[in-house]
Amino acid sequence: MKQITFIFLLISTFCFSQMPDISTVWLNNHQFYTGSISPSKTELKLKIELSSQDKKNDQEYYISGLSSVEKNISDFEGKIKITSYKNSKKGGKIFGNYEFFEKPDGKHTGIFQGKFIYTFKFNKKTQKIESQYLEFVGDWENYKKNLNFKTNWKN
Repeated sequence: MKQITFIFLLISTFCFSQMPDISTVWLNNHQFYTGSISPSKTELKLKIELSSQDKKNDQEYYISGLSSVEKNISDFEGKIKITSYKNSKKGGKIFGNYEFFEKPDGKHTGIFQGKFIYTFKFNKKTQKIESQYLEFVGDWENYKKNLNFKTNWKN
């Protein structure tokens, strides 16, 4: 009976636990993420300017920012959704999906979507994150649906 009670307590704690608000992580210290798009590995830069945690679903974040490829600059909005995470004594990893919609008023605008991994190391003495790495891997497709490119960017 004690074992069943313990298992129930463990499951309920996991199911109803509140995800801490990590919306500042996505801002990347107000720096651009850098990476590439297309088979020719054209430079891609993204800057997330606003990030807020969804009040009803604490594993989702509303995002807005801008993307830059060559001379094309476009504003975008979208979501980052955490799907799983792993903790260890020294840090952790957070996995999820993203979908960013560029404003459709530019020459080359579309949708970024894919997966991300956020890896960090935690210092127990200072109670702070010391090292963090964030990488996004996915696709960009224009709204006309005649261009689709692989994308990759990181902090």
